[in-house]
Amino acid sequence: MYSLKSYVLVVSLIFIPFLANNFLVFVNSITSSSSYSSSSGNQYTTFFNAISSSTNPKASLNSGKNQTTSSLISSSFCDVWDVTCSEEVLGLAREPDNVEWIKGLRRKIHENPELAFEEYETSKLVRSELDRMDIEYRYPLAKTGIRAWIGTGGPPFVAIRADMDALPIQEAVEWKHKSKVAGKMHACGHDAHVAMLVGAAKILKNREHLLKGTVIVIFQPAEEAGNGAKRMIGDGALENVEAIFAVHVSHEHPTGIIGSRPGPLLAGCGFFRAVFSGRKGLAGSSHHSVDPILAASAAVISLQGIVSRESNPLDSQVVSVTSFNGGNNLDMIPETVVIGGTFRAFSNASFYNLLQRIEEVIVEQANVFRCWATVDFFEKESTIYPPTVNDDRMYEHVKKVATDLLGPPNFRVVPPMMGAEDFSFYSQVVPAAFYYIGVRNETLGSTHTGHSPYFMIDEDVLPIGAAVHATIAERYLNEQG
Repeated sequence: MYSLKSYVLVVSLIFIPFLANNFLVFVNSITSSSSYSSSSGNQYTTFFNAISSSTNPKASLNSGKNQTTSSLISSSFCDVWDVTCSEEVLGLAREPDNVEWIKGLRRKIHENPELAFEEYETSKLVRSELDRMDIEYRYPLAKTGIRAWIGTGGPPFVAIRADMDALPIQEAVEWKHKSKVAGKMHACGHDAHVAMLVGAAKILKNREHLLKGTVIVIFQPAEEAGNGAKRMIGDGALENVEAIFAVHVSHEHPTGIIGSRPGPLLAGCGFFRAVFSGRKGLAGSSHHSVDPILAASAAVISLQGIVSRESNPLDSQVVSVTSFNGGNNLDMIPETVVIGGTFRAFSNASFYNLLQRIEEVIVEQANVFRCWATVDFFEKESTIYPPTVNDDRMYEHVKKVATDLLGPPNFRVVPPMMGAEDFSFYSQVVPAAFYYIGVRNETLGSTHTGHSPYFMIDEDVLPIGAAVHATIAERYLNEQG
């Protein structure tokens, strides 16, 4: 039997280390709590000092690493996404230093617009910002495009995309940051798209330790009638990607409102040019000629019947002849007539059926009038855009993120539009969702639609768009992990 003294000694040896360890945990918790309190007041300042330094060409490329580390404590709650996580991302995006930085970035791009596949300086500016944030990327894709990545480097992979090209339009808006390039203008908001995506990349890089996978950040050239998306895919932009999201500014909605819908959102769009060939002859002796004007006129009338008599009235489609060119000699029947136009539909089946029927109607009507015809759909020039169709699950993700981040009144289900977007090519490869963000502000004059020389945006949308982009990507990975 042990003596009482021996028994006390044994018990002490067993329990003293345990008590000491718990005491140290208690002290450490007090210390970390104090550390969090002292750092929480300047967590945003610390992070956005990194953002501010990114606009300073003399800033150290490594400064972003140090400052990112200092703000990790505030982000430790997001293993499971909750309202605190949404508030944190939005708070970071709206910090004054960040707002000024992202506006400055957009204004630089707006002052120096570049057309499709000519976005060299825009791409250079984006790559400079990525370098300062220590974000890795591959360049070039599709001539001027960039594929960057943030996160673990492993699966799952989710992509967010912005288009970079401007339009051949002379800007009519008089303001400090008006386009400096005659005849070129960012008249569709792609400058804002780029700025919002770079802003999102900064947020995601700061929260990289939280990412449960990899975010692919795509800067794409030539959305405007250039099918940059198609070439980006061909160059590997979607490698390993399992879902993709993109945004477009909209004057249909007040600033900061998010709008989207499940299923078809934007129409497929194609163009055609038909040449009717006959036999030239004097108008006064028309029986010696073969009249292509008559054949082309009949074809124009018959084309209208494709939609009105062959299409389901609940399946919106359009065929429009917009050009008709024959001879200019009033006393002569010409040898050829050229017509052209556009066609649009909201499903791939309807879209490609229109393409087939347009060719059949034109060729057969030419035969009726003893002419022959050829039809060109400009497929080599890549001007055929399929419909943009939102995956139901990806749409629900956008809706959930926007509702939680901005509040239920700031998300709207929008009707389909007959406009087209080459984001549709991505949506044919992986599940995708495309959404709008409102920029309408009557007080500022931000009311004109895209492709107008008076186009402008409410820049207050920029940090909101950056936050939505970042949250869509981070939360997607969070919920897949």
